[in-house]
Amino acid sequence: MHDIGKNPDKKVGALNYGYSLVEGYDYLLGVDGDTIADSKAVEYLETEAVSDSRIGGISAIYTIDDKPIKGMIARFLTAGQRTQFAAFNLQNLLRGRNMAVLGGQFSIFSTNALREAMKQNHQVTPWVKDSEVEDSLLSLQIKSAGYLTKISPYARANVGGMTTLSGYDAQQVKWTYGAIELMWPGQRGDTKGQPFHPNLRLRWFENFGMLTNLFVRVAFLTLLAGSLSIHAFVFSPLWLIPPVVAMLLNLRIARTMAAVNRTDVLFAVLFFPAEIFMWIRISHFVRSWTRFLSRKKVDNWAMQAKAERGGGLGHWAPMVVLIAVAIALAVIWVLVGPVVQSSILWIGWPIVGVVTVLQTLLMFSKLVRRHHGYKV
Repeated sequence: MHDIGKNPDKKVGALNYGYSLVEGYDYLLGVDGDTIADSKAVEYLETEAVSDSRIGGISAIYTIDDKPIKGMIARFLTAGQRTQFAAFNLQNLLRGRNMAVLGGQFSIFSTNALREAMKQNHQVTPWVKDSEVEDSLLSLQIKSAGYLTKISPYARANVGGMTTLSGYDAQQVKWTYGAIELMWPGQRGDTKGQPFHPNLRLRWFENFGMLTNLFVRVAFLTLLAGSLSIHAFVFSPLWLIPPVVAMLLNLRIARTMAAVNRTDVLFAVLFFPAEIFMWIRISHFVRSWTRFLSRKKVDNWAMQAKAERGGGLGHWAPMVVLIAVAIALAVIWVLVGPVVQSSILWIGWPIVGVVTVLQTLLMFSKLVRRHHGYKV
């Protein structure tokens, strides 16, 4: 153990201090303070890293141990995060085991790769403090330096999850905001946007998927309310297909978990827990993009620390905005005449239908995709 005294750079400072101790060695293993690794995790990571000099870093498969979690909200959030981790890990494994983010929770790095990344980017340390997602940025730099960023199919580690809405909100907004900075073409602060970097393709898909989820849900509820208000809604069983496919996909992801339990299965098949969790994730997406496009400088690290201590009410802002928008739309709907109302429904339902069909086909392709025996 090393007492490094006052550490204003927090996680980044600790990692860089660790690097200063192993600069002459071959590898650096980064571990979060609340991570509990499998007994053979280090062995698996080291064996693969040594076997291929092209590997600049390799990450373990992350999940959250839900056994000690108490309370309904905490267990709900943990189940959602376990599914979120599982889907992310599975995507990386199926994409040639290319890991988009070498997370600091439990990853091993080649010091040669770190030195090359530092040299190419004119840095004196591998991790920089002016990025919201220092691990994602370093992963991009290692990849750009010509090294591979991999995920191990064997090494596993339990990481700390967020058990409060405010804490989870602050963490996700920080991560999404930082990812947007990496994706955005041009310069934002000291972070250079790299929109076409191969490690960011998954980020683009995630953001486009969240935008589609937001549009479909808001548009469907708006059109449904409008149709019911003028007694023009006709139920079709075809609208049950998308949620059924979504439930089956969530169930298949749950079944890929190495430590799947009853809570994971219920979270997938009951539909409403996963749907509520999706709305929470949509709120993070909206807050992150709003904060980014407003160009308002915010210390997201400090806001996350405050939220984890129980402070802050920002996570309720999307709900307040959603209620305000719903009221505004209701007033506008009442003010326009029957002809306009019918025209909106006539145009709106086909658009929502087409987008929903495309989204369902994408989910179905993921549902039937081979997993090659991977367990996350």
